[in-house]
Amino acid sequence: MDHFTSDGLELAYIDEGNPDGESVLLMHGFASSMRVNWIDPGWVVKLADAGFRVVAFDHRAHGNSAKPTDPQAYRPARMAGDAAALLDHLEIGRSAVFGYSMGARVAAFAALAAPERFSRIVFGGLGIGLVKGVGNWDTIADALLAPSLDDVSDERGQMFRAFADRTKSDRAALAACISAAREELTPADVGRIAQPTLIGVGTRDDLAGSADELAALMPNARAFDIAGRDHMLAVGDRTFKDEVVRFLCEGD
Repeated sequence: MDHFTSDGLELAYIDEGNPDGESVLLMHGFASSMRVNWIDPGWVVKLADAGFRVVAFDHRAHGNSAKPTDPQAYRPARMAGDAAALLDHLEIGRSAVFGYSMGARVAAFAALAAPERFSRIVFGGLGIGLVKGVGNWDTIADALLAPSLDDVSDERGQMFRAFADRTKSDRAALAACISAAREELTPADVGRIAQPTLIGVGTRDDLAGSADELAALMPNARAFDIAGRDHMLAVGDRTFKDEVVRFLCEGD
């Protein structure tokens, strides 16, 4: 694991696989990390075995990266700047990008800010919620700041608090992150994302919103149903892995 600097913050990253292959930049979800989201479920090995150069990093507030507690540090545009800074650090001019959940939102902002940097896009765990929102997340911040999990009554809050506890996360930094990182895009914004895009959402995911509805707003996108999976389990699904590799291997 190495580090790079973006926006004055030191962020952790990995650079694996074929150094001469097409690059795929991976961006994990909220309260997760590159290890939990990409390494442990086998994504890094899967993509490396397919011949890709696999780059991933821990978002600010997550994993081994810096953890500011100012909510303004977590505006999606600033977090998207971290992706561009890492590509600059590694001297990668153009890359595919794959974001899961919050990482998909950040990937969308990154693709809009610098479309020439991103050849293909995968959104996992986020469908029309990118535009319509994914519900009331104030309860998540409250749950993260509660004295203990026993003090959390909200079901969604319990899920994310338990996840944060399990990953030994900085809960104050995560609460700041969730208060600012859920900024939505408009249908017109999404319609300007012209790169080939795959949108994968679990059929039991009650957070992401419809993949088909989001794909319909985009000029070159298609949806993939991750059968029988909820928001937490979809990321490790074998059929989703196979579909992502197929999509990334299609070329420009």
